[in-house]
Amino acid sequence: MSSIKIECVVRDKCRIGESPVWEEKEGTLLYVDITGQKVCRWNPNTNNVQSVCVEAPIGSVALRKLGGYVVAMGTTFGGLNWEDQSVTTIARVDEDKPNNRFNDGKVDPEGRFFAGTMAQEIRPAVVERNQGSLFTLYPDHSVVKHFDMVDISNGLDWSLDHKTLYYIDSLSYAVDAFDYDVKTGKVSNRRHLYKLEKGEGIPDGMCIDAEGKLWVACYNGGRVIRIDPQTGKRIQTVTLPVDKTTSCCFGGKDYSDMYVTSACDGMDEELSARQPQSGGIFKITGLGVKGIPPNVYAG
Repeated sequence: MSSIKIECVVRDKCRIGESPVWEEKEGTLLYVDITGQKVCRWNPNTNNVQSVCVEAPIGSVALRKLGGYVVAMGTTFGGLNWEDQSVTTIARVDEDKPNNRFNDGKVDPEGRFFAGTMAQEIRPAVVERNQGSLFTLYPDHSVVKHFDMVDISNGLDWSLDHKTLYYIDSLSYAVDAFDYDVKTGKVSNRRHLYKLEKGEGIPDGMCIDAEGKLWVACYNGGRVIRIDPQTGKRIQTVTLPVDKTTSCCFGGKDYSDMYVTSACDGMDEELSARQPQSGGIFKITGLGVKGIPPNVYAG
């Protein structure tokens, strides 16, 4: 085994850093600060962070074929033009729930953008229950709602054969699997794949590696865990120097680095003093496994 190295590469603190996406053509890491209401882009070569401020809490961002990005912010799917920093509305959801906001999202292998909602937090990870839903924004800009009664819609990814959608509703403390019809984008046959153990924290963002194993960032758990979907067992734990780890993605040259976002919202002075890098972004090298490139929204 190569030795694992963890370093804080972005020290600009996010209130709630989330939705890391590697942008290969730019060699940059894209991510959001949900409550800071901004989309950020970090260049590892220059160590420069650019950001665009938006007008609502922003749950997720993804690459877009037309250029720019697709975002899930407030209760709106939008298109972000990086050059002029404008967001155009593509579609709205949850219009009967003004207290809701989008959370995590990801693009499927056919270029559809999946993102889920939740009630605005009372305090970190404390919400009115059952208010969220999971949606898909299709390339033609139509929206499908898959199911509701979600607490905190969170991490998503697809199996390498595209037949399974993995999904996290954080307060279920579990990673779920669905049968996935990649032709239509429909989901069915929901089941628990892995139930988090006491002390592992709250399952948050998630990504898949090139071996088909899942990596889950555990909020308040200060770790990412690797799960084998075939057996439903945890096979690896990587501990980070901050408790509030929020999401993860692979990136860098040949996708062999892992980037982990974190949060500092809701931390008291004592914890902040103990964990000064909270809200930063961490790079993990030496995992000995690679990721796969992110999908691109086709609309």
